[in-house]
Amino acid sequence: MESIDVKVLRDLRDWRAAGFRAMLATVVMTWGSSPRPIGAMMALREDGMTVGSVSGGCIEDDLIVRYASSEAGQSAAIPQGAPQLVQYGVDAEEAHRFGLPCGGTLSLLLEFDPEFAALDTLVQRLEAGELVQRAVSCSDGAVTLSAASEPSTLRFDGVRMINTLGPEYRMLLIGAGALAEYLATMALFNGFAVTVCDPRPSYLASWSVPRVETVVGMPDDVVVAFRPDARSCIVALSHDPKLDDLALLEALHSKAFYLGAIGSRRNDAQRRARMMTHFGETEASLRRLRSPVGIYIGSKTPAEIAVSVMAEIIAVKNQVPLPAEMSVAIAKEREVA
Repeated sequence: MESIDVKVLRDLRDWRAAGFRAMLATVVMTWGSSPRPIGAMMALREDGMTVGSVSGGCIEDDLIVRYASSEAGQSAAIPQGAPQLVQYGVDAEEAHRFGLPCGGTLSLLLEFDPEFAALDTLVQRLEAGELVQRAVSCSDGAVTLSAASEPSTLRFDGVRMINTLGPEYRMLLIGAGALAEYLATMALFNGFAVTVCDPRPSYLASWSVPRVETVVGMPDDVVVAFRPDARSCIVALSHDPKLDDLALLEALHSKAFYLGAIGSRRNDAQRRARMMTHFGETEASLRRLRSPVGIYIGSKTPAEIAVSVMAEIIAVKNQVPLPAEMSVAIAKEREVA
C-alpha cells in the first residue's frame, strides 16, 4: 500500500485526466473525539468510486449519496464553484448516525473538480520526495503550491486551507530474510515505501513481497544513496555484523527518525563495543540506536517479531513515548531476575 495521501491525490489526478468529475474532501476541524485526524483526505468520483477516508465509513456513505450518481446515465450531483464547508456530528443524534465517537464533531472542506494541472504538479513533486505546502482559497478554490521546509499540521481559518504534504514515509531494511518479508508487508500496509538491501543475490532471489524495491549492494553505500530524511527509518535485520554494522554506522548520523537492529542483548552489547572501540562512536551517539529492536510482547516467530518492530516504529513516528519496561532488553532482564 502506498502513502494514503499520495494515493488519494494520484487517483484524483488520474480521474480528472480521464475526464471524470470528482471531489476532494479534507478534514479541516475536529471537536472532541474524531475517527480521523485533521488533514485526512478522501476523493470521490462522480460514479461513486472513492479512495481515502475521513471517518469510519458512515460519512463517506453520506458523501456518496449526496454527491455521486446513483444510477447509470444520471448526472453527477457534484456541484461546480467554490469549495464548501460541511459539518458532521453537531448533535448527539447526528453523531450517532454517522458513527462518530461520543461528542465528536468534524468539518470537511469539499473541493469540486480540482484542476488537473495543479494535481499533476503536486503528485510529481511528492513522488520526487519533496515537502509541499498546498494552499486552497475558500472563495474560488484557487490552489497554490510552494516548497515547505518542515512538516506542519493543517491550518484553516475559514478563508484558506494550508496543508503541508509529503514526502512519503520510507523504510530501508538491511537483509532480505523471512523477518524482513513480514516487516515489509506490515510497513506497506502502514503507508511506507519500502526498500530492502542485501549484497547476497541468493537472498534477494527468493524475495516474495511485491511493491518493494530491492537493491543488491553493500549496505553502507545503499544507506548513503537512500539519503535518509526525517520521514525515513532504517532497520538492520541481516544478523551479519559485516552488513548490519556498516549500515548502522552510516545511518547513525543521518536524519532518520528511527534506527533499529535485530540481535540478542549480548549481540547488541558486542555491537556497541565494536562501534565505540573501532569507529569512534560514543554512548551518546549510540543512544538513538534501538536494539534489541522492537517492543516486548514475548514474540518468538518472525511474524511476531515483525509486529513488535512495526509497533515501535509507529510509536516513534507518532512521537508516543514508550515506557522503559516495554523495551526488549529490560523486559528480558526482569525475566531472568
